[in-house]
Amino acid sequence: MKENVQISNCIFETSWEVCNKVGGIYTVLSTQARTLQHDYKDHIYYIGPDIWKNKEKTNSSFEEDAMLLKDWREKANEQGIPTRVGRWNVPGQPIVFLVDYSVFMKVKNEVYARMWSDFGVDSLKAYGDYDESCMFSLAAAKFVECVFTHFMAPTDNVVYQAHEWMSGCGLLYIQKHCPAIGTVFTTHATSIGRSITTNEKPLYDYFKGYDGDQMAQELHMEAKHSIEKQAALHADCLTTVSEATDKECEQFFGRKSDVILMNGFEDDFVPKGLLFKKKRDKAREIILNVANKLLGTQMNSEHTVILSSSGRNDFRCKGFDVLIDAFAKIQKQELKQDVLALIVVPCWTKEARQDLQKRLVSKNVNKTPLEAPFITHWLYNMDSDRIIATMRNCGVSANGNCRFHVIVCPTYLDGKDGIFNLNYYDWLIGNDFCLYPSYYEPWGYTCLESISFGIPCLTTDLSGFGQWVNKQLGHEGQLQDGVAVIHRSDSNYEAAAQSIVATIHKFISLNKDQRNAINRNAVKIAHKALWKDFIKNYYVAYDVALSKAKHRNA
Repeated sequence: MKENVQISNCIFETSWEVCNKVGGIYTVLSTQARTLQHDYKDHIYYIGPDIWKNKEKTNSSFEEDAMLLKDWREKANEQGIPTRVGRWNVPGQPIVFLVDYSVFMKVKNEVYARMWSDFGVDSLKAYGDYDESCMFSLAAAKFVECVFTHFMAPTDNVVYQAHEWMSGCGLLYIQKHCPAIGTVFTTHATSIGRSITTNEKPLYDYFKGYDGDQMAQELHMEAKHSIEKQAALHADCLTTVSEATDKECEQFFGRKSDVILMNGFEDDFVPKGLLFKKKRDKAREIILNVANKLLGTQMNSEHTVILSSSGRNDFRCKGFDVLIDAFAKIQKQELKQDVLALIVVPCWTKEARQDLQKRLVSKNVNKTPLEAPFITHWLYNMDSDRIIATMRNCGVSANGNCRFHVIVCPTYLDGKDGIFNLNYYDWLIGNDFCLYPSYYEPWGYTCLESISFGIPCLTTDLSGFGQWVNKQLGHEGQLQDGVAVIHRSDSNYEAAAQSIVATIHKFISLNKDQRNAINRNAVKIAHKALWKDFIKNYYVAYDVALSKAKHRNA
């Protein structure tokens, strides 16, 4: 419940990932929706881009309802903001508006000129997804302006929350044209922090020496950094997802966050009782069948430990470099049982392997591996993919005599990948231990998803989640706690790799009772990160924004 905060009449929450699953923000918004819908029944409105309109494939997460808030939709369309309305097909079924931003592309130069004159946003060197993101954000803001002007009273408490730089243009528009609305800007990862990391620069050793504007120029990030910084500086309430990213906000924007909005989760995604066991058994059967048919092995569920790492394809940020190095070290060591390590990360995927598909439908026992038995899907760039190249350079092999097997699944697990044909959660439940040795990780949703399913994980003290776990425990997370938090820095790469090796060895040496105890401890930590607790920080942010808006209009 909302405690000691102003009562908001309604909240508009906008992101490129509303009804558009491209990254972790989708999970944040789609899982928080049930809690917000409970407290703000049909007064929490999500706004996303209408990128599925007139396409052959349909958006399964959006259920259109032309009669829902029909007057809002018709007025928006009348004012040149093509809008569809419906429900987001996630727990809570919140109202969602999808705006067609394409109509604003023809006036983008005029929009950028106004952003420069009003807020000093420099869009001259924009490229890539900048135009689409800004015009979507503008369309979302104009929709809110339309609704606020025609259907709400000036005294109504209205909050506009914008996620990431992609929504910055709209937030600035609201700030100027609808000053009665309280604005919240949420940065999940600063564009400069991520860019420093992906460009192989040391983020931490020289952190205090980095100037955001200077680095934006050096890294050709002027446009994205400029709009992100100005949105951060002008928002009534600046928020981020962890103490780690809060430091970036202060360093790169010159403003600390007003509130930290940690990413929660809902345990209703996790099956209970006999259904959990049924789904786990099925997942393990499918995972091991794929591995055996690919590798020509005969691994079984009872005597095989299944490890995994997954997430976005940010090679250095996610720690795939040090993880593969650790795998190579373990392959050179003698193990007493089979261990299957899976790296599930979307790459430039061409197609599911037909030779593997043929084996999967066959009941024959295959004792010889397929060609390139380390990957489930062919890539367009098999010779240059960074993960595959690193495995090759580190000496990770598919040697049948080795009991530590590494397989790459280079695609999203959406239930239609052609090999596993399981959605991510139905696949995750079959794992035993998950590894996320991140170098740059503002929060770490994959870690929280893992332990919510009772699957212990390894992360680092550079991740926001790892830092939060250490704070909750009062000490550095250990394997027996359910989350092992290893130390990472700019200068301890080899030590980090050895820590991963040692933790894996420790895990596979545990007996069943010890693993069950660790699983229970993982769930205990997960229960401290439910939305029912973390959502209170959102309400504080709303209060900060509304207070400033009221003061501005007094």
